[in-house]
Amino acid sequence: MQTPLLWHLPISHFSEKVRWALDWKRVPHRRRVMPPGLHPFGGLLLTSGRGFTMPVLVLDGRRIGDSTAIISALEERFPSRSLYPADPAERARALELEDWFDENVGPPARQWGFNALLTEPEAVRAFAVKQTEWAPFSVPVEAFAPFAKAFLAVRYSTADQAGVEEARGELVMALERLEAELDGREFLVGDAFSVADLTAAALFYPLVIPDEGPWRPVRTTAFLEFQDSVRERPGFRWVEETFRRHRRDTGV
Repeated sequence: MQTPLLWHLPISHFSEKVRWALDWKRVPHRRRVMPPGLHPFGGLLLTSGRGFTMPVLVLDGRRIGDSTAIISALEERFPSRSLYPADPAERARALELEDWFDENVGPPARQWGFNALLTEPEAVRAFAVKQTEWAPFSVPVEAFAPFAKAFLAVRYSTADQAGVEEARGELVMALERLEAELDGREFLVGDAFSVADLTAAALFYPLVIPDEGPWRPVRTTAFLEFQDSVRERPGFRWVEETFRRHRRDTGV
């Protein structure tokens, strides 16, 4: 068997979801960064037109896009340290929650997070530096920053202020849903860490910025204003604790 190869974006929360799954299962694999901004084209090429998002996992000759499909393939190929509950009802519930957090946290966290990031020059510059680390040659930050702003506005509607405000509201509602599902418990489903916990924590990382997360951006005034308003919520603290307990022991 060839070593699995993960094409990913270092700061992406959906990429973090899959990196976490690979690390949780302790699957030896290689990682390659898909050049940010070009990743939709890269996704189309890798999947022969089936998808345009990152991450993409090359596994046993297959090129699998979509984080949910990737984890499903990993569960089948590497069942050890399973992320799917053994009980059928609990498994169905975990998969339902995975889908819900994918749809209701992933997009708004990205739209709001990038919008807040782009409000201050220092944060934009640090973002540009981070996004060009993959390159084997020097990329002028001054040239990359305007491109990044334009790409994010088109791809993720970061310039749509009404949409950004809606995204903030969606994140608050998602925290409320997380807290209701937990109801004071450690895990979302059953009594063990599952794909539901991994997904919720990974997709909330752009808001929470846990120490074990993949990136610590410059926190702009706009970022801190919203983060501080939810910092003491049980769901926010749960994300921090879940990263501390269950991301740290994967070798990160």
